[in-house]
Amino acid sequence: MRSELAKRSYAVRPIAFGTNTDPYQPIEGEWRIARGCIELLSECNHPLTITTKSDRVVRDLDLLAPMAAKGLVSVAMSITSLDPVIARTLEPRAPHPRKRLAAIAALTEAGVPCSVSVAPVIPAITDGEMEKILEQAAAAGARGAFFLPVRLPWEVAPLFRAWLDTHFPDRADKVMAIIRSLRGGRVNDPDFFTRMQGSGPWAELMRTRFRIAVHRYGLDKGRMPLRCDQFRPPRGPQGELFD
Repeated sequence: MRSELAKRSYAVRPIAFGTNTDPYQPIEGEWRIARGCIELLSECNHPLTITTKSDRVVRDLDLLAPMAAKGLVSVAMSITSLDPVIARTLEPRAPHPRKRLAAIAALTEAGVPCSVSVAPVIPAITDGEMEKILEQAAAAGARGAFFLPVRLPWEVAPLFRAWLDTHFPDRADKVMAIIRSLRGGRVNDPDFFTRMQGSGPWAELMRTRFRIAVHRYGLDKGRMPLRCDQFRPPRGPQGELFD
């Protein structure tokens, strides 16, 4: 990362942590990979966004709070369900939902703008919790929100079906039928422009409910724009002797 940021051709844009996999895996406490990257971005005044399901993010508040004061960082906390049984079986390695709400409160108290990601929304399993998640996230201090219907790409689909058969056998077929209705008759929609939103009446119902709840709980403040004008290239491994 240091080498990339030091290139003369580098164009500054916010770097997104957590769009592919969570940067705060349990092993982060030992390996500190995310923290090392944040340290470098802080050194360079480089903007970043973080999406995570973990309250471990608050361990880096000593870095994130000063960056937030400069308009350089925002965090999205992902909450799938407030039901501890569903959360434990669906996300067994992720912290309890209450810890995530507490993390939103801690981030907000430290001045780090925080939003809530209601994702993934699983029809007939967690969709009934949408409004409650938004209400409690707003009470914790979140300023924005977004949601994503469940996606089942590649090997995720059989794993998800096995989870349904184990924990919700009474409604497994119903859940899969609704998912297919969201995805144009398939279990997954690979199209870049529709895969994150879904289509059809179920998707429209989710969007309507979400829009009403977001307005009700004041989560429509919009995303905090991050500043790119403060960036300074990092010093290379040889320092500035040959710059």
